Amino acid sequence: MPQRGSTIDFGELSYRMTPTEVQPQTRILVQTAANACEDKKGEDTRILELDPIDSGLSDFFLITSATNNRQTVAIADEVEYRLKKEFGVYPNSVEGRRQGEWILLDYVDFVVHVFLAERRAFYDIERLRKSARPLTPAEFDAELKAALATKTRAARTRASAKAKPANSKTTVSSRPKKAAKSLPAGKSAIQVTTPRKTAARRATTKKS
Repeated sequence: MPQRGSTIDFGELSYRMTPTEVQPQTRILVQTAANACEDKKGEDTRILELDPIDSGLSDFFLITSATNNRQTVAIADEVEYRLKKEFGVYPNSVEGRRQGEWILLDYVDFVVHVFLAERRAFYDIERLRKSARPLTPAEFDAELKAALATKTRAARTRASAKAKPANSKTTVSSRPKKAAKSLPAGKSAIQVTTPRKTAARRATTKKS
């Protein structure tokens, strides 16, 4: 698997998957983190789906706001706890927890930013990432469910296509084969398979 889960190297060339090709596992983790933010009363939670040109960053930025330092720490702790408990996933690095004004949880394929409201307005990450597509957690969840449903249908179709030839092959092979007829001694195959013609020849011979 590629290092970031979404970048593939071919020697001197590299290919980064488009946002719609990002692995569903990453999207599930992002949605779980967004739910954790909202459960801890994070405000104006947004998910930025980054443009592929930002290949040195991540696939997603998850941004939420808090009203005080204690709440920023509580939100960051909840995100970290839930991802660790449910998926065994740990952040690659954590920054800003001590000050509590801007806590950053780097999960490589996505980054969680927990801001004090005034700090978020000052740095304005959403404006800096104009090429990113902003989504609410509800919109992101709807897209995730649709993508998983499409993937499930495709998997079932492939499984059904593979099963049909196997069943038809079994049906053909299960038909009993007719036993070959043994020929009487001194009889040729033509004599045995054409009894009517043989009888007609005998009748003609007797008349003559």
